[in-house]
Amino acid sequence: MMLIQTRTFTVEKGNSDKVVERFSTPGPLEEMEGLIDISVSVNKKSKDEEEVLVLVRWESEEAWKNWEKSDAHIQGHRNSRGQEKPAYILGVNVNMYEVKTVKEGKASGKQA
Repeated sequence: MMLIQTRTFTVEKGNSDKVVERFSTPGPLEEMEGLIDISVSVNKKSKDEEEVLVLVRWESEEAWKNWEKSDAHIQGHRNSRGQEKPAYILGVNVNMYEVKTVKEGKASGKQA
């Protein structure tokens, strides 16, 4: 069963590129077994805020759990412990979804 994790960052207008850059930089996550892909999208929704949606697709819940307990993930949190989140980040919402069905279209497999 595929698992999708979403992280929705609400940021001050003009700062979405900083979050996009953070998730576009190569890191240990991409090396994890079971990671399908990471998509980063921006919604410039109002005059005061922007929203960055990070969508992480895993082959299974087990693959995600392996990342959560990996040395690289734990060390990343240790390194940022005690640091305040940047002021431009107004909020973060995290959700997990079990994928129940996938229907592929004609362009499936052609995306970059």
